[in-house]
Amino acid sequence: MELQLSEEQDAFASTTRRFLAAECPTTAVRALEHEAAGFDRAVWAQGAALGGTSLLVPESLGGGCFSEHGLSDLVLAAEEMGRVLAAGPLVPVNVVAEAIAHHGSEEQHQRVLPGLLDGSAVAAWCGPAPVRATRDGESLVLSGRCSTVEAGAQADHLLVTALVDDQPTQVLLPADTPGVLVTPLDGLDLVRRFADIDISATVGPEAVVGAVGDAGPAIEHQGHIACVLQCAETVGAMDRVFEMTLEYLGDRYSFGRPLSSYQALKHRMADDKMHLESCHAIATAAARAVAQGSPDADEVVNAAKVWIGPHATELVQDCIQLHGGIGVTWEHDLHLYLRRVTVNRATYGTPEEHAERIARHLTGVTA
Repeated sequence: MELQLSEEQDAFASTTRRFLAAECPTTAVRALEHEAAGFDRAVWAQGAALGGTSLLVPESLGGGCFSEHGLSDLVLAAEEMGRVLAAGPLVPVNVVAEAIAHHGSEEQHQRVLPGLLDGSAVAAWCGPAPVRATRDGESLVLSGRCSTVEAGAQADHLLVTALVDDQPTQVLLPADTPGVLVTPLDGLDLVRRFADIDISATVGPEAVVGAVGDAGPAIEHQGHIACVLQCAETVGAMDRVFEMTLEYLGDRYSFGRPLSSYQALKHRMADDKMHLESCHAIATAAARAVAQGSPDADEVVNAAKVWIGPHATELVQDCIQLHGGIGVTWEHDLHLYLRRVTVNRATYGTPEEHAERIARHLTGVTA
């Protein structure tokens, strides 16, 4: 989160926090554990009405933002969702909405965007890993698997990357397209859902988003958006866990003294605070770089994923230990936060994978 917000951004962040506190407490997260969707569509639609799905879409298409860059506004919502572990496909819906808004056809704008913006429809981004595609006249024959797709089984629309003549192309499919097989997966997070999607289908030219073979830059930008939103959510979760722990150490007494008075625990909290603030800083830098289209955006986003993933899991693990025995019980909420940051660490590229991208950039190696 930027240190200085505009009046509109501050109002949006405050409104989002109040809404999530009322509609998405951790009790609601626990109640959704065994729900197939993993989120309440009515609550999701209410969040969409606040702007949670429209900030990356131009005003001319029904969207709009509060500042010069919609991503700078959207990360505020992502961070607030991380603080309460709110359920809902924030990342995939916004990634797909942005892709359709900026690269889709007029027909796709009219058919898909309204549902995404009002929360009545959900979209899944099948990620940068492509499926195979061959030409059949003007149609494309798709074949392959998209693995670990967030909200894959809940989606009404699928944005798929395909290689046509070895060039990346994006294709928008209705989830019920014949030849699309969705297999829901078990997951660590109580409410975040993933699926494997097998595709063996033929689609017409109307399904292509943008131009055939020209989707490389768009896919890279979508990956940046996904990572930026995920990093913001992770930092929000870290922030809340740190607050919970600080409060607990002040309230819990041992030998007549609050735990927060012990020097060893002070040192550990100081270290955790340092890591928390550094994660805030790199997450903000990544959001700013992508929003402004900086030349070094890819490097900064990779650095954010490399730094935040490990420090998030380490901070939450340390806070669990600082809570003592109660921290490892099912009834306490800390394990819910550990689940979320662990899943975030592993999706949209692991820290190790993003570190390799930085290394390739520094060494000039492209493969």
